[in-house]
Amino acid sequence: MPMSLRIPIQKENLIEKAAIKEKKTKTAFVIEAIDEKLGLVKNRESALRNFAGWLSRKEADGLRQATSVFETIQKGDWK
Repeated sequence: MPMSLRIPIQKENLIEKAAIKEKKTKTAFVIEAIDEKLGLVKNRESALRNFAGWLSRKEADGLRQATSVFETIQKGDWK
């Protein structure tokens, strides 16, 4: 069902920049944000917290730092 929203231009600009950064349309970006807010999907932080729920805060922070390397691609890795 179509829906229209009145969003201040500053917020629309932020949404547009974030959508471009994630290589998504503004619509896809907003729907994903709504789904996360409604708890229909888990965002990355929630998924990590559930996965690491048995860890202490310090251990969870260590896990987050240790796995941050997977967030970037090194050109030398792909020949």
